[in-house]
Amino acid sequence: MTTALWPLQQAVVQNLRADAPLMALVSGIWDEVPEQAAFPYVTVGSITELVDDAHDQRGLTTTLVLHIWSKYQGFREAAEILAAVDAVLDRQPLAVTGYKDVSVAHQQHTELRDPDPEIRHINVTYRVWMTKE
Repeated sequence: MTTALWPLQQAVVQNLRADAPLMALVSGIWDEVPEQAAFPYVTVGSITELVDDAHDQRGLTTTLVLHIWSKYQGFREAAEILAAVDAVLDRQPLAVTGYKDVSVAHQQHTELRDPDPEIRHINVTYRVWMTKE
């Protein structure tokens, strides 16, 4: 089974960056954050894959973790960004190169206080099901 790690990450980042309402809220969507990046922003965290074949079809069930970073006092700004990310990904079409029948669902999210008392962080996990073309 060929991995979908990179094609999935490309599709997610492309869809997020193409969304004007989301991009109006953040300075960027990154895998590797530029050193001088301004808050708030979204980063791609981990992606895990589990083989999920069905009869004569190869498939994957994956989890995708995104991180929302903010310096707003409290979690309001990060929560608004989470809602915008959800509007792009949760139960929305996603074209992943080499895969069909791609389905995305918000699985869970957690508000976290960073060791730096100025930073707020929400990590959000999406479950993604895909069938190899």
